[in-house]
Amino acid sequence: MSLRQNFKQLPFIKSHSLFRTFSSSSSHQDPYSVLKEDPVDICTSIWVKSFSSPSNFTFSNLTGFLSKLDLWALAYQRSCAHVTGKFPPRNALPSHALHSLFSLQTAVVHNRFKWNDKAHQILRSPNDKPSTKLVSKRKLSAMMESDDPCFQDRVVQEMLLMVLEPIFEARFSRKSHAFRPGRNAHTVIRTIRSNFAGYLWFLRGDLSEILDDIDADVVMGCVEKVVRDKKVLNLIKNALKSPVRIREMGNYGEESRNKKKRKSTKKKILNENEPKPDPYWLRTFFDFAPEEAAKIPTYGYCGILSPLLANVCLNELDQMMEEKIVDFFRPNKLDSIWKHSIDDRCHNPSWPEFVPSSGKEKTRKMEYIRYGGHFLIGVRGPREDAVQIRKEIIEFCERKFGIRLDNSKIDIEHITRGIQFLDHIICRRVIYPTLRYTGSGGKIVSEKGVGTLLSVTACLQQCIRQFRRLKFVKGDKDPEPLPCTPMLYSGQAHTNAQMNKFLETMADWYRYADNRKKVVGFCAYVIRSSLAKLYAARYRLKSRAKVYKIALRDLSRPLRENSNNSAPEYSDLLRMGLVDAIEGVQFSHMSLIPTCDYTPFPRNWIPDHEQVLHEYIRLQDPKFFCELHRSIKRQGLSLPQDEISEIVWDYKTLGVRRYQSSGENELNNGLQKV
Repeated sequence: MSLRQNFKQLPFIKSHSLFRTFSSSSSHQDPYSVLKEDPVDICTSIWVKSFSSPSNFTFSNLTGFLSKLDLWALAYQRSCAHVTGKFPPRNALPSHALHSLFSLQTAVVHNRFKWNDKAHQILRSPNDKPSTKLVSKRKLSAMMESDDPCFQDRVVQEMLLMVLEPIFEARFSRKSHAFRPGRNAHTVIRTIRSNFAGYLWFLRGDLSEILDDIDADVVMGCVEKVVRDKKVLNLIKNALKSPVRIREMGNYGEESRNKKKRKSTKKKILNENEPKPDPYWLRTFFDFAPEEAAKIPTYGYCGILSPLLANVCLNELDQMMEEKIVDFFRPNKLDSIWKHSIDDRCHNPSWPEFVPSSGKEKTRKMEYIRYGGHFLIGVRGPREDAVQIRKEIIEFCERKFGIRLDNSKIDIEHITRGIQFLDHIICRRVIYPTLRYTGSGGKIVSEKGVGTLLSVTACLQQCIRQFRRLKFVKGDKDPEPLPCTPMLYSGQAHTNAQMNKFLETMADWYRYADNRKKVVGFCAYVIRSSLAKLYAARYRLKSRAKVYKIALRDLSRPLRENSNNSAPEYSDLLRMGLVDAIEGVQFSHMSLIPTCDYTPFPRNWIPDHEQVLHEYIRLQDPKFFCELHRSIKRQGLSLPQDEISEIVWDYKTLGVRRYQSSGENELNNGLQKV
């Protein structure tokens, strides 16, 4: 009997007896022989099935995917990469991990898995050291009361995410861009630039309460519309219900003081497999995250599954707004943009649109986009329409999600005041282009017109506030840079390299802002001045001017604490490999800063992986493939396979000499012409 059949017949009993049964079965056979399928192929089949199914299709049997040990091995690899910082290869998984994975899989399939069960952990983290000693009561209580999640919970969350994400991704709205593969804040900014031209009133909504906490019944009601598997639903339902621990106030204060005292004296020492913390430049950039992207949902013990569940709930709002967009649309033939249909684009968004932009003679239209718990709605029409839309959204959220929103959570602003979204300001610029047209009698008439352009610029004031919060500058109107004290004990080469990575990331973040040069130049000025003050204090040079005089404007020249002539030159040390090369601080001149990226963005854009999926599904249809092949033959085009077959046939029948002789003749003719 094979090992796979032995697995199917094993009942779920206690972990130690299950380990003994598994080890006895695998003593005569390699345990890696159980992993026969490719987990990537299994995930691909889920993606293809989800995108090829109709939108009202429900998945009632997902337990089969939970029973595949290959997927569990992939979930274990991804969890190890999160914990240790290294992705272990499949053939290097230890045998005891496979034993524990099978026990965890059996517990999940038989509905005996408990979230955050720290007392009975089936699968342990690779960083946990095996110990045969009894755990003291103090350590056990500290382990039970700690907020650190169990490693086995992370593996189960990865497993559920691999199964559920493709199912819901095929049903999510294209208006949603947060916590989704292939979509990010840049796609939101590019969509606003291409689709929000011509709107006067904007509604900026804040639904971050849903990301903080939401009723478990609301989440389960949204999930059950697509997933009907009881085992998967029970896992999600139990994960949403996190118990509330109540402590006595007297003991809690004393414990917290003792904990703080121990933390102040104890230094952090990384384990051998423990990942290193993020570098300083990356932590600094994460602190620049806008308000819309700073909050990540956490529901109970769902962990990394929480962003997907938040999108599942907010997808109800997306679907409602898509219906409102269709009902709100009223075309007008006199309009300069939308004359006939809702997708009619009679001009390039970068071209001016002539005012007035609203009124009875203009098309009524609405656009919507959402990033996480924040959304933006553009209304082309009077302000009364925007007020009515806000009222309908408040009623929908109270009826569907059970949250009450006031008018302050959904602001209505005019385009002339500027709307801040993702730390970018959406406004319009008035231009006066010259219009030339043929008048009566064939005369060319030139007149001055008035038009508006949609402008998306980076918010410089918000950038200053973020720098001030991170203690890089002080002051508001005329901010003065402060020394970068966290890099005090780092060398000049390492400090410049860290700040260069930060500046490169900031330049990429403001890639689609109209004032990219200005805001990146300001960031470079703050960083360069902060480093100059740091170097002046470290090398005792008293002022930034002396630092710039020695190290130049980009701080690429080496600095030394004293002028001892016996010290070796930097060039000699660099040649011997004893010091690192010093990179100059980037963007020291405005000409070195890249300009704004105005690459056109398609209106109905979808990520590359979704395009590949749609094309693959279409090619799997025999009718479409036959029609495509018939149309190619009808148009006289040849397939690459046909050309290759003709070349192979000529080689077999005529030989290689024919092609060699023809090539030599062409070469000789070319030489004679020369």
